[in-house]
Amino acid sequence: MEFLERNYKILEQRMIEQIEITLGYGQTLIDEEINAGILNVIVKPIIKSFYKYWSDKEARVGKLEQIRITLDTAKELVNNGDSSKEKFDKIIYENFPIYLKNEVTAGRCKENHENYQKLKEITKKSFISQVEESILFLSVRKEDITDYNDLSRATFNTKKTAYKALLRQLDYNEQGIQIVLQDDSILKVPVGKKVILTVLKKGFELTKRQLIEDLDSTFN
Repeated sequence: MEFLERNYKILEQRMIEQIEITLGYGQTLIDEEINAGILNVIVKPIIKSFYKYWSDKEARVGKLEQIRITLDTAKELVNNGDSSKEKFDKIIYENFPIYLKNEVTAGRCKENHENYQKLKEITKKSFISQVEESILFLSVRKEDITDYNDLSRATFNTKKTAYKALLRQLDYNEQGIQIVLQDDSILKVPVGKKVILTVLKKGFELTKRQLIEDLDSTFN
């Protein structure tokens, strides 16, 4: 199915580009927080080094693996042609542990914390939502598709439908962040916890605004 491979590549490229945009926001924000002068001069380089390591070695690698598992899961379901709930639930059950293992936020949280199961459930809902949306993208058979904007318009038809799908995913992301913000003892971060949380919150808001602006541009 040529349309499937075409759509897979377009969607994969878009998702990878989004990772770089989001990580770029994070790097800018961590620099701003550190340069604000509210931290001990000894602590500043430690926090910056930790964030760079986390960004390069954990976040980027983990997100790339999540893209792979999400798209491969959706592709298997499209190829299989079985849209039954039983089949869907089975594939989600098989692949979610890999997705969770590479989750950026959950990966830096204590599994024995009282709020971890809530975070795990939100992460699973987010994974399911991404797979469902990816199935829609991958199933587009329209011929004149050359980029993500074309694919997005063909997938959702209307801006309202696309906006609803985007808000659903953003809501899951925000719920996960709120769990961490409400009780930061869940985090296993060696230093600069407050700074990391500030960057996490502000980075989400910047990404949310950028995604909505991109959607507006696509459907205008």
